[in-house]
Amino acid sequence: MIIERPSANRGHGPAHVDWLDSRHTFSFGDYHDPDWMGFGVLRVINEDRVAPGAGFPTHGHSNMEILSYVLAGALAHEDSTGGGGVIRPGELQWMSAGHGVRHSEFNASKDEPVHFLQIWLQPDRVNAAPVYAQRDAAEAVGWQLLASPDGAEGSLAIRQDARVINARLAAGEAAGRELLPSRRYWLHVAQGAVEANGRVLVAGDALGYVEEGGSLRITGQGESRADILLFDLPA
Repeated sequence: MIIERPSANRGHGPAHVDWLDSRHTFSFGDYHDPDWMGFGVLRVINEDRVAPGAGFPTHGHSNMEILSYVLAGALAHEDSTGGGGVIRPGELQWMSAGHGVRHSEFNASKDEPVHFLQIWLQPDRVNAAPVYAQRDAAEAVGWQLLASPDGAEGSLAIRQDARVINARLAAGEAAGRELLPSRRYWLHVAQGAVEANGRVLVAGDALGYVEEGGSLRITGQGESRADILLFDLPA
């Protein structure tokens, strides 16, 4: 089964905040749709644009794997574990909230907006010690592994049997991958446009694959380089 999630159908908000423009693939905050509560252990994909100098003041989370993937600009992070830094385009930040952590996220620039994806995965254990780590950007041909349960290939070692895989494709460039029917997959187009097995997808579009084995072939489209994320998830 292939599930379609067009960009235009995502939730949009919050209406009462002028410094944040957020698009929600799944229910989050003021946006609630019982048909879109997540996809397996993948609970949140928010596409956020934060105005210069603005951001999320210190607040708490627990028992969630939180990933931030920056598309443009720079995002400044601080948390109660002592973790912190500035995340730039192509870099991935991981915060395992564990038994509880407090953190803040702010646009690191006073002049330019920051555009990033906030991703939440349910952990495979609860009430563990919080952890913070960051993966630098890397230029790679084809797929690159950003996060995994075992930290393979320099990826972030998250607390879930899930892999976050990235590809950046210019027009005509292609990346292929075999899908296992024993797993489920979520393909999210972060930027640009691609063709995935004959389906044209643009930024914000996504496809979910459930018990759908076979070959997935993704080809870059248009003038700008496409940036895609593939989530390999337990069934």
